Amino acid sequence: MMTKPIIGISTCFEKHSLFHYHQSGEKYISAVINAMGGFPILIPDLADKLDYDKLFSTVDGILLTGSYSNVEPHHYNGHSSKSSTKHDLQRDATILPLIPKAVNVGIPLFAICRGFQEMNVAYQGSLHQEVHTVEGKQDHREDSTKDIDGQYDFAHSVTLTKNGVLSQLTNENELRVNSVHWQGVDELGEGLQIEAVAPDGLIEAISIKNAKNFALGVQWHPEWKVMEIPFYKAIFDAFGRACTSHADLKK
Repeated sequence: MMTKPIIGISTCFEKHSLFHYHQSGEKYISAVINAMGGFPILIPDLADKLDYDKLFSTVDGILLTGSYSNVEPHHYNGHSSKSSTKHDLQRDATILPLIPKAVNVGIPLFAICRGFQEMNVAYQGSLHQEVHTVEGKQDHREDSTKDIDGQYDFAHSVTLTKNGVLSQLTNENELRVNSVHWQGVDELGEGLQIEAVAPDGLIEAISIKNAKNFALGVQWHPEWKVMEIPFYKAIFDAFGRACTSHADLKK
């Protein structure tokens, strides 16, 4: 019987009415279940109270999700954000330390959107806070006047790095992806490798060069309609294989 890998999914620390919640988007949970046959569990934003050793002995892989919040700019020596910018200090304090710890012990890691940005910051990289204001860069935000399918529809192409992690998952060199973000990688973090770039040169995917296991981040949202889009499904398949192999080693 094939092992069903346990996948830890990052959460956001949100306040609703009088109470705080550790929460994650349903589309990520569904992708873990449907695209890779995994068993999802949520990682609470406990900061220094999170027992990383217990977490790593429990999960077979970690999925870092997108979010409505952005990484606090002081983590990458960035300028202060606009007052309207949403941040999540609890998530920063939980996930930024988690990333190198997980990679160092060989836990497969897949990072999406905010998770992709967290991966870059965790390895001393920096971010553009508003890509659409950077000279030479296109507007990577979704069109909020469209319905959800329109917002997550293909927006631009990405060119894959030859012989990279992503290029081994497809016979195509250039593929279409969605674009639902307004922050992006500025300076690439130490020990990271570019996996894909947008037509305007913005880095759209990265991997960790000397990772012991699968360690990939993408700026787009492959969890969206993952069962309908072969390239998105191929990424989750690769992550799933790494997680299943890691689970089998623990038996």
